[in-house]
This record gives sequence, C-alpha cells and structure tokens, in this order.
Amino acid sequence: LGIDPRATIVDISHTVPQGDIRAGAFALYSVVPYFPVGTVHVAVVDPGVGTARNSIVISAGGHLFVGPDNGLMVPAASRLGKIEVRKITNLGLLGDVSATFHGRDVFARIGAYLSEGMPLQEVGEKTLDHVHLDFGMVEVSETSITGQVIYIDDFGNVITNIRAADVLGLIRFGEVVHIFYRKMPVIRTYGLVDEGKLLALVGSHGFLEIAVNKGNASKELDVLCNDPVKLIFSKK
Repeated sequence: LGIDPRATIVDISHTVPQGDIRAGAFALYSVVPYFPVGTVHVAVVDPGVGTARNSIVISAGGHLFVGPDNGLMVPAASRLGKIEVRKITNLGLLGDVSATFHGRDVFARIGAYLSEGMPLQEVGEKTLDHVHLDFGMVEVSETSITGQVIYIDDFGNVITNIRAADVLGLIRFGEVVHIFYRKMPVIRTYGLVDEGKLLALVGSHGFLEIAVNKGNASKELDVLCNDPVKLIFSKK
C-alpha cells in the first residue's frame, strides 16, 4: 500500500502446508479464473528462499504472477493461456533484501509496482528457462483410477489430481467405490449422505474430492498431501 495506495488486496490463503509447493500451486490454480484481467497475483511458497533459485514474473492471459521460480505459479498461469516468464533482475526496484523473507522484500514490492502500472519489461529480461510443475500423472484402467492427493482444505476434504473427466465417464452418481480401503458413494454434494459418512464427489475445482459430511476426511482416513490414492470401481 505504500507503493500503490489504491491497490485492492485479496488474501486467498495462509493455510497452505509449510513448504508444500504443489498444494500452493493448486490453491492458486483454483481461484485464478475468478479474478479480472489486470490482476497481479503474488504467491509465496518458497522453501528455497535465499538460495540460487530465481525470482520471476509470469505474464499470461492479461494477468501477472510474482513469486519464486519453483513451479508454484505455472499451473495457474498456464490455465489462462500462453505464458511469458521474466527474471526479476532490476535490483534498483528493491531496498534491503533479507535472505529469508523475499515475500516481503521482493515479491510484494514488485507486485505493488506492477499493480501501480510499471511496465512489465522494467522487471528484467525474458527467459525460457524456468521450473515446470504439474499435478502429477493419473492412470485409468477398466476397474481403477490411480492418482495423488494434491491438497487438503480447511475442512479436511482430501482433494486429488483425478479430474472430473477421469471419473464421470466411468462411474455413475450413486455408485459405491473403494478409496483408501473404505467404501463410499460417488455423489453430487456433501449433504446427500448422513452426517459422519464418507463420500466422493467432483468439487467446485473440478477434481475428485473425498469428504466426510460434517467431518474431517483427512483425519478419518489418516491421509496427507502427496499420498497416493486409488479409486476402485466395478466394471460395467
């Protein structure tokens, strides 16, 4: 606000697990389509802070993304279209930079300058050399779908990298499946099972989610981010 007093600041989340780059990437990926063209997204999950990793700005679809070059912003930016990456090399834009707090000293500052209207080219040079990140592979067979847990939200809902298209062509709503060695129905929304019961659904983010109606699926199933997940269903 000291740089751009007119900025509208939206705090998406401070609950990403510490150092979990993929979980942070998913949180950003989930919300980016709902912001207008011209938005500057500052994203910081940065276990490599102070090391030789680059600081970058990504431009895509009329949006700008400011953060570390560790793949964190790539899925969200790529969702908007072709990406252009620039290294933050204009050190004249920065003041004193702590070795351990680039979120404050680099990314928030550059984000504010861009929000105020600074031309993107003033940040630094273009680069094709950046870290790529995706949400991992999904394998589909006649009776199973295998993937990975990529996020656990504040309710304890377990979100996987299995997309709606992977599920809905093979499994009917109401069908009972096995996930984490437990039976549960695939349904449209949480309240269609009794309180305390497990369920699977396609969440608002477009990925398969395992939940407990008014409960915590992560605790119920003892599941963490990056755990493998296998959905087993009956062959039609």
